Amino acid sequence: MERRQHYDSILDRSKRILWQADCYLDLQSTSCSASSQPQAEDICWIKKHQNQLQSFITPSFLEEMLTHLREMDVLNATEVTHIKEASLLKDQINMLTTIVTEKEYQDSDAIQGFIESSDSQVAQLIINHEAMVKKHKEVLLRRYEQYRDRDSVSCPQLNISSRSLLLVDGLSDLQQKEHDLMQVGVTRGRKINHLRQLGLAKLFEPLTRVSLPPRVSLTVGVAGIGKTTWVRHFIRHWSQGAICTDVHFVLPFTFCELNSQEKLSAEKLVRMTYPHLEDPSLVLSSTCRTLLILDGLDEFRCTLNFSDAAPCNDPKKEVSIDDLITNIIRGNLLPDVTVWVTSRPGVASLIPGGLVDRVTEIPGFSHSDLQIFLNHHFSEKDFGSKIWAHLESNKILMVMCYIPCICWMVADTLLYIMQSETQESLPRTCTEIYAHFCSMKAELGEPRGREPVKAEQLYGSNRKLLGNLGRLAFYGLLKRKYTFSEQDLKAYGIDLLLTQGSLGAGVLIRLESIIHTTYRFTHLTLQEFLAATFYHVSSKRAIFDLFSESTMSWPKIGFQNHFKSAFQHSQQAENGHLDVFVRFLTGLLCPTALKPLAGLLALGKDDGSQKAWAAGFLHDVLASGGAVVSLRAVNLAYCLQELQHTELLRSVEEDLQRGSLGEKLTKSHCVVLGFLLHVSPECSERTNLTGSLNFTTVKSLLPQLLYCSHLRLENNHFKDDVMELLGSLLSAKDCHIQKISLADNSISNKGAKALSRALLVNRTLTSLNLRNNNIGSKGARFLAEALKMNQAVISINFQNNAITEDGAQALAEVLQCNRKLVSLNIRKNTVGAIGAKRIADALKTNRTLTKLILCSNQLGDKGAIALAEALMLNHTLLSLQLQSNSISNRGMTALTKALRLNRGLVSLNLRENSIGVEGAKNIAHALQENNSLQDLDLTANLLHDEGVQAIAGAIKFNQGLVSLHLQWNFIKSTATKALAHSLLSNGTMQLLDLQENAIGNEGVIFLAEALKVNTSLHTLCLQGVSAGTSGAVAMAEALMTNQTLQTLDLRGNTVGMEGAKALANALKFNRSLKSLNLQENSLGMDGAIFIATALKGNHQLAYINLQGNGIGESGAKVISDAIRASAPSCVVDM
Repeated sequence: MERRQHYDSILDRSKRILWQADCYLDLQSTSCSASSQPQAEDICWIKKHQNQLQSFITPSFLEEMLTHLREMDVLNATEVTHIKEASLLKDQINMLTTIVTEKEYQDSDAIQGFIESSDSQVAQLIINHEAMVKKHKEVLLRRYEQYRDRDSVSCPQLNISSRSLLLVDGLSDLQQKEHDLMQVGVTRGRKINHLRQLGLAKLFEPLTRVSLPPRVSLTVGVAGIGKTTWVRHFIRHWSQGAICTDVHFVLPFTFCELNSQEKLSAEKLVRMTYPHLEDPSLVLSSTCRTLLILDGLDEFRCTLNFSDAAPCNDPKKEVSIDDLITNIIRGNLLPDVTVWVTSRPGVASLIPGGLVDRVTEIPGFSHSDLQIFLNHHFSEKDFGSKIWAHLESNKILMVMCYIPCICWMVADTLLYIMQSETQESLPRTCTEIYAHFCSMKAELGEPRGREPVKAEQLYGSNRKLLGNLGRLAFYGLLKRKYTFSEQDLKAYGIDLLLTQGSLGAGVLIRLESIIHTTYRFTHLTLQEFLAATFYHVSSKRAIFDLFSESTMSWPKIGFQNHFKSAFQHSQQAENGHLDVFVRFLTGLLCPTALKPLAGLLALGKDDGSQKAWAAGFLHDVLASGGAVVSLRAVNLAYCLQELQHTELLRSVEEDLQRGSLGEKLTKSHCVVLGFLLHVSPECSERTNLTGSLNFTTVKSLLPQLLYCSHLRLENNHFKDDVMELLGSLLSAKDCHIQKISLADNSISNKGAKALSRALLVNRTLTSLNLRNNNIGSKGARFLAEALKMNQAVISINFQNNAITEDGAQALAEVLQCNRKLVSLNIRKNTVGAIGAKRIADALKTNRTLTKLILCSNQLGDKGAIALAEALMLNHTLLSLQLQSNSISNRGMTALTKALRLNRGLVSLNLRENSIGVEGAKNIAHALQENNSLQDLDLTANLLHDEGVQAIAGAIKFNQGLVSLHLQWNFIKSTATKALAHSLLSNGTMQLLDLQENAIGNEGVIFLAEALKVNTSLHTLCLQGVSAGTSGAVAMAEALMTNQTLQTLDLRGNTVGMEGAKALANALKFNRSLKSLNLQENSLGMDGAIFIATALKGNHQLAYINLQGNGIGESGAKVISDAIRASAPSCVVDM
């Protein structure tokens, strides 16, 4: 009634002064200003609420308003029709407000009157929205500002604002089934399968112009990665108007809060958590864009059941808390509200994939991030670099530091030890780190640099607290319970006052909200460590199974029985949730791990026998493992590492690095190999299993090979049955393999077919090497069909696979449609001229291939001519190798004609063909016009002096060529003189190879004279050029002045003692030469000694070869010792 009266008062024109057109208006008078003020206010009201009008008016509400304004004669029929004809709702609203504001103010205030008198949610949002949002943002800022210091990294490069989430295509099997730390260990924090990066500000926006914004977004991350930190950051920035300004309300809830509730309605939940929002129905209505944040699904006490949950679509109806959450996510409740759920990956997998519109993952610290973090926070006295060095030498600790929360704990602990004066060795295992961490928290507040704390000083409250916390941690772990109420703490005898002390506050975090107060351990791994300390102490005196909290269980007496029981439960756990617990339990058998806890735990005497027994037990379990190396089995190797019983681990690692694992891969070795692939980047990034595997071992290792980056499986006699296994490996969603080499095996077309099926679904493999197999044309066609679809592979090596011209035809079809392939090697496949023509035709349109190897394929001149035609059109191919293809002057003429037009080719290999003088002259003409070609290899052709002289003439002017290979071309001193003359003016040539050409001393002298002037040449190869003493002396004189030559190869000449003496004298002054090869040069003992003594004044030489010079073993030792004494960094081959 009041609203109606208010509306009438606004629209009652009889109560207003009707100004006549002929009235005299004093522009200075009060009456004039009074008359204009209402009009300005009315128009101002519309402008003030313009955004709300645009945001909240619905089509039905607009229809009602237009009908009413038409009845009030504010709008005429034409205007109403004109408004309705606008295609978009926002255009209709803009048109309405424009028309009304241009009318008399009595008409303008009609919109205000209609809205203020309406009882609809739309009207209430338009009127009250601004005040509601302002109040709500103030409340959120007050609540979340208190966490700013805790959440802040204070390092700009690592601040959430400068980081991105990873958009992923669902969860992998590893994420769904394994412990968080095992996930991190297996992948070492790498995430290569993500689709793209997504900034927090764009988390709820459409990915493309035609897609819709997500309704349910799921963000996953392992424990301690910072999920809650990201949520708080988002809330603070939204409250400050910095991001997602189109979201009207953000309603954050944590599952810790929800755990305290039994039955709730959606509106009651909002009202209870945010009492300032007096009418939750407005916030939850379809006209308002509201974001509901549900943080920490993994901490929810209920298991979401999407198949049996009772449907509910009434936000006022009270239902069980798990049904409430299930219906919100499913969309039965609040279908127009955007939902953001955060969770650890394992629990997140309980939400059906079809209900989630967007999955993102929070990345942890990369190696560079970790260095930035350490250098920023621990810069004092270079502690950051010392901590980094320690982490680098202990790979397991490095892997754990991928998780920011653990990184803080580890770095703080290491810093604390470094700053103490106890001179303790730094922890090398996770158990030692966590033991020191607890000790540090117990001692916190004591002055640093004191005497070691006596055990009796730490007895009492801390000892009792740690024992009770351990019991809480253990039984919470068994129940998969990670948050605890105050009642839970009291039930386990924990004094709440003690939780505020240094130890309690160090290991427990108190989370307060308006609904409930909860506690959780600083990190999941800390809960697991404390659980292990409880089990370690209790198992020495317990007479019943500790895994049963009541005493109603079978008697179990003795530490060893309890230890075995723990491992039995761990091995039977499908998702590995006890893996880290048993690692810590094993680690606690090491005296170095127990030492920091001596005053905090009731520890008996230990003579080391339990450690030795545990090592034997673990080895027995390893040896009796299943046929397939599972992650449960790999966890046993982690336990051996924590036990610091690493003989087997080191042995397998050394064999792997040496490539000598063949015939050694027992079950235990396979498990340890799986472990090394987790913790050692060197092993996993380049896994060399050449000559080591067979069908059985591949099948055993298959689950662990998933996470290798570069996998070398060469020379293993693999047949097609192994390809079926590897095909399943490459098809797996978790596959991380980027490069795989299967060279030198026995793979036929059937094996190629298995690989082709995998390539249809694989998205990680970039390089496939099948060199020296027998896939044939049929296998090539299978793989080609897959490559037409595959969008990841960029490099293929089919060398020596008998694919023939039919296989070349199949690959040509790939080049016509594939836009990813960059490198193709089909050397030695007998593709012939016809196959070359097929590939050449494809190159005319292909714009991605940059490297093509067609060596030893019987192309002939016809094939060369076809490729030349392609080069006239293709300017993206960078490298073309045509070695050993019987190309003569005719084919060379076509190629050189193409080079005059081509501006893309950088490298051309024409070794071992039949190119003569005419072809050389043609390439010389091309080099005068082409400045893009950098590497030209004409080794073992028929150029002779006349052809090389022509090329030398072109080099004078060419500004592109960097390397020129002319060995085995019947060159003599005349052509060498021409080349030397060209080097006087050429400023780009860096490598000149004249090996095995009889240029003699005269030719070497010409080159030496050029070197006195030339400043570009870095490498000069003069092996077997019939050079003697005079040539060596001339070269030595050149080295006295030349300061750019870095490699000089004089193998297989007759330099002799005098030549060596001259070269030795030059080395005393030369500061550029890094490699000198004088193998087989008749130096004798005296010549070698000259060279050795010269090195005292030369510290740039990194390699020298003096083999085959008649020095003898005793002389070689004397000279080698002399060189090492003079230049210890120089590598000497004697």
